[in-house]
Amino acid sequence: MAAKIKKGDRVVVLAGKDKGKQGAVLQVLPKDNRVVVEGVNMVSRHTKATQADPQGGIKHKEAALHVSNVAVVDSNGKATRVGFKIEGDKKVRVAKTTGEVING
Repeated sequence: MAAKIKKGDRVVVLAGKDKGKQGAVLQVLPKDNRVVVEGVNMVSRHTKATQADPQGGIKHKEAALHVSNVAVVDSNGKATRVGFKIEGDKKVRVAKTTGEVING
């Protein structure tokens, strides 16, 4: 099945503690049905000092969200569902709200 959300897409969070926040997709984990979104679902990790990171301490990073809790943002800045359309010989992603092709 084709991916409805891809790396680099601008998405909005639909559910959870960060509901309403927007960000770019940094990573897609298709086996787990999860995505990592920039600046969303931040978690703290206590890390031991190593040679690579002599300081150690508490590090903040993004955790993965389930793909069903995010939606692609259309050109109007609203959440939209994603459909597919054949243009010429290519299959492209289309925003359901505006009908525009989603680049990427």
